[in-house]
Amino acid sequence: MYLTPQHVLLAGATGLTGEHLLDRLLSEPTVTQVLAPTRRALAEHAHLNNPVGELATLLPSLTGHFDIAFCCLGTTIKQAGSQAAFRAVDLDLVRAFGQRARELGARHLLVISAIGADAESSVFYNRVKGEMEAALQQQDWPQLTIARPSLLLGERLNQRLGERLAAPLAKLIPGKYKGIEACTLARALWRLALEEQDGVRVVESDELRRLGK
Repeated sequence: MYLTPQHVLLAGATGLTGEHLLDRLLSEPTVTQVLAPTRRALAEHAHLNNPVGELATLLPSLTGHFDIAFCCLGTTIKQAGSQAAFRAVDLDLVRAFGQRARELGARHLLVISAIGADAESSVFYNRVKGEMEAALQQQDWPQLTIARPSLLLGERLNQRLGERLAAPLAKLIPGKYKGIEACTLARALWRLALEEQDGVRVVESDELRRLGK
């Protein structure tokens, strides 16, 4: 069964995947409103509502009723400055966004996690992503889709050195560990948004590539 979301809530619209997803949403004839809070102002569009500021500050003031929510939030320890700051974004802020989206009526949340996410992992990054997934599952979403992409490929405003060096190799790795283009991930997220499948669905990177072709 397929849904046609009309009112969409999007976090992370200025990120690598979020930018592609926002373009897709604004080009969809069924989408009549996208609420996308961001730190910096986005280009104006008839169907875009773009509150500007820190997301944590904006969340309580967001209003409306939404069919679906996308969470494309994410940072790195280097960008955040510390492990605690990283957790504040990739766990705490994602959890807060999910809670607010639920309060605003969304029945389906799609979130970008990461390959290897595991709340019991000895790897800090993977452990935080796993804890984030568990936190969202505790919010009792009617439909929760967790996307676990491998290395995201694409042109960033501030390209990370490690990603720039790893990208050529990531394109050659077979299976779910092969790198995935951000535009492909965005297409996959939209396709998954149209599917009505109650409960939690975890989508690994190889399936995301297939869905986003």
